Amino acid sequence: MPDGVAVVLAVVGGLAVLWAALIVVLVVQHRRLGRELDWREILRLIPDVVRLVRRLAADPGVPMGTRIWLGALLVYLLLPIDLVPDFLPVIGVLDDALIAALVLRYAIRHAGRDAVARHWPGTTAGLEGMLALIGLGVGQDS
Repeated sequence: MPDGVAVVLAVVGGLAVLWAALIVVLVVQHRRLGRELDWREILRLIPDVVRLVRRLAADPGVPMGTRIWLGALLVYLLLPIDLVPDFLPVIGVLDDALIAALVLRYAIRHAGRDAVARHWPGTTAGLEGMLALIGLGVGQDS
């Protein structure tokens, strides 16, 4: 198999696994909060988060250091090489989800909730769910 095809397959596979892991995290978080699940929101969360990261990274109003971290997150998620390989059950995906959550938390604290809300491509419920997942839910300091 040519190297380019292997890289594309690895990227697609990694994104699919990350998507599945975030779905599991979202389900657990919603149950913990006693909320009812909207499966359409769950299915839209990953693409919405990727679009959010891309939009924030391209926004000149976001501090340069934050934009660099967001760009690095996109590169890390797209690279087939991880700190913990994705083929390892549970922990292989959790490192990606943990790094994404940490960078998003950093970005929200430095760019502000208004920038995040402005660039969020999904619904308000999806934004609230994403903020709750990274520990910056409604009523918490950003």
